[in-house]
Amino acid sequence: MPTRRALLGASLAMPALAPALSLMTPQARAQGARPWPERPVRFIVPYPPAGSTDLLSRLLAERLGQKFGQNFVIENRPGAGGNIGMDAIAKSAPDGYTMGASTIGHFSINQYLYSSMPWDIDRDFAVLGLTWEFPNVLVVSTQHCPATTLQEFIAWVRKRPNGASFGSPGVGTTPHLSGEIFRNRLQLDATHVPFRGAAQTIPAMLSGDVTFAIDNLASYVPVIQEGRMRALAVTGAQRWPTLPNVPTMAEAGLDDFVITSWGAFVAPAGLPRPIVDRVNGALKEISGDEALKARFLQAGALTLWSTPEDAVARGKAERPMWQAAVKASGARAD
Repeated sequence: MPTRRALLGASLAMPALAPALSLMTPQARAQGARPWPERPVRFIVPYPPAGSTDLLSRLLAERLGQKFGQNFVIENRPGAGGNIGMDAIAKSAPDGYTMGASTIGHFSINQYLYSSMPWDIDRDFAVLGLTWEFPNVLVVSTQHCPATTLQEFIAWVRKRPNGASFGSPGVGTTPHLSGEIFRNRLQLDATHVPFRGAAQTIPAMLSGDVTFAIDNLASYVPVIQEGRMRALAVTGAQRWPTLPNVPTMAEAGLDDFVITSWGAFVAPAGLPRPIVDRVNGALKEISGDEALKARFLQAGALTLWSTPEDAVARGKAERPMWQAAVKASGARAD
């Protein structure tokens, strides 16, 4: 028979247990209240290895793994402007064991490039928060282009009998649309050459097969620092901290050319809000870590954090600009 002391101890314990039980989702209760994550998390990157999205995702996934005590295992699923990888995320179980990286292209651009989309960014995903931001950079090969300033480059291209070519990681990406806006604004004879990512674009530029790129800075910092490529201008509003001698487009003589790329983490729609909040909270802590901020800056990016709601709002706010850019370029990805 329980003693009075045992009953008193049980009654005192109940208030402490009640809040924890109230926070459990129905799914967690059905699983016996097992904690998340209890096994590795599959993390899908919808682009090839070695590009900016892959590099930055790996840095953050490593930190998330440390925070939660489970590996966040990178799985590259490139193709169709990231649509293939995003579709894999959307069609996964919303149990917290599949997440992935997304970009401005998935939030604000792809729906204007494809006549039919296998997923809807507003319907099929739980947004976990913004993660990074960086400008594009206009780069040329130091071996194949003599220009040292943007104006010299423009004059050099105009004198070339066959014009120029510019590479990008694919039709409708911000590097492609940046190149199209640049070409149209200056009325340059320049042909777009799509690749599957910076890992293919860079060798093509170094061999002289492609003249220039206005590509994601994060992918080009190493070859710029090595001296194999020359950065003529960045598309951000300010100079980049690790490239202080590279002017902005405005400083180089081209106004109204501020374009930044950004990323966010997403999961399948229906992910329980407690898991969303746990990941978002971890991302907030990680984004403020000085060591990680230094690694991001070295790689050509800034750490970024937002609430899930603010990430959704930013994607919606930028759609009109990118819709106009796609229309002006005539780009189609079908």
